[in-house]
Amino acid sequence: MIMGESAENYLETILMLKEKKGSVRSVDIATELGFSKPSVCVAMRNLREHGYVTTDSDGLISLTESGLEIAKNVYCRHETITNWLIKIGVSPDQAAVDACRIEHVISQESFECLKKFTQEN
Repeated sequence: MIMGESAENYLETILMLKEKKGSVRSVDIATELGFSKPSVCVAMRNLREHGYVTTDSDGLISLTESGLEIAKNVYCRHETITNWLIKIGVSPDQAAVDACRIEHVISQESFECLKKFTQEN
């Protein structure tokens, strides 16, 4: 499976909800992202089939090791880019929106340089 923006957003959302709430269900993801529950169920099935999430008998969703790695990477990109945008004068709300777009398309090389730059400044 080629990891696209939508799948990365789902994994990142699961990570953030797990940290905030302790457990994650499809309805939590649907509420957080503003999607329909059937859309989330289809996405969870695809992520489960590709080994990125598991669902237990109670409907609780967990990230697998590979899903967690991707989610953490996307979240790190999001936080780094958001903080950089805020540092250069973008409002926090707009920075978060823009970071959500940029995090999926920035090259690893550019991200590493941006990360280094923000840590030094």
